[in-house]
Amino acid sequence: MSAPGVLSLSKDNPSTGSGNGIPRRRRLPRLLLSRPATVISLVFLTLLVLMAIFAPLLTAISGQDPYRFDETAIDPNLGGLPIGPLGGIGPEHWFGVEPLNGRDLFARIAYGARFSLSIAVLATIVTTAIGVLLGTLAGYFGGLVDQVIGRVMDFLMAFPSLIFMIAILSAVPEANRMLMLIIVLSLFGWPQLGRVVRSQAMSVRQREFVEAAVASGAGRARIIFAEVIPNLSGTIIVIATLMLPQFIATEAGLSFLGVGVRPPDPSWGQMISAAVQWYQTNPMFFAIPGLFLTCTVLSCMVVGDHVQRIFARREGV
Repeated sequence: MSAPGVLSLSKDNPSTGSGNGIPRRRRLPRLLLSRPATVISLVFLTLLVLMAIFAPLLTAISGQDPYRFDETAIDPNLGGLPIGPLGGIGPEHWFGVEPLNGRDLFARIAYGARFSLSIAVLATIVTTAIGVLLGTLAGYFGGLVDQVIGRVMDFLMAFPSLIFMIAILSAVPEANRMLMLIIVLSLFGWPQLGRVVRSQAMSVRQREFVEAAVASGAGRARIIFAEVIPNLSGTIIVIATLMLPQFIATEAGLSFLGVGVRPPDPSWGQMISAAVQWYQTNPMFFAIPGLFLTCTVLSCMVVGDHVQRIFARREGV
């Protein structure tokens, strides 16, 4: 992920963004809702999050289960194709069913959203925490600390990350698959954020309010966590919003290749992989998880791009 060209916010002008007297925390929602594409993306993401949270309730209402086979929904005489048009879509199966086993697609999409969003959000949080901490330490202290952390960043960024993710996940046990996905995504994700934070921290440490804190006798830990990191919030927020869709897509790709979320647990990437051989005879099986994945990643990118523009214009938080 390339480093976004954003401007970090400073304590020099904490209350307003462009001189109009409106507090930043009140202006950010207004700015986010100023573009129709961003509004549509936020609505979609909100509905998706609600679907993931209330997946058990929604599947109970539909009367389906993501793990239950339904032989009555498929036609063995047609090679296991769903009964009915559009892959079996109807009042009983809102998104149709999977070929061969008859599992409900809506239930698997909803539970797949839980897995995908949980992994991506937790990986983003862990990645941000590691990248911000190590990047700030490297930028603030410089010298040997910067060299050691910088070499670790270079070492991790030199790896072909996807190949090593596949190798690591193929070698680990099946237990705690979600945890391993979060660890692997965070391991190869934090150096990009760390590099950006490092360069921003090197600039912030020379600001007058940091020098004043040093002169007043404040400890290094207080300066880092109370002075430096808060002034990197704009950069951190922007990169985190851009990392989230990257992790969603990466998790789907790993599941597609068979090293991510494993059956019978549902995953969008895993569903797309299973649907490849059916796209001619049952295109809805391929189209529905593919559409959800595309719309989710695209919506996150639209929101992230708008957030980046807000901070780049110094109209932020």
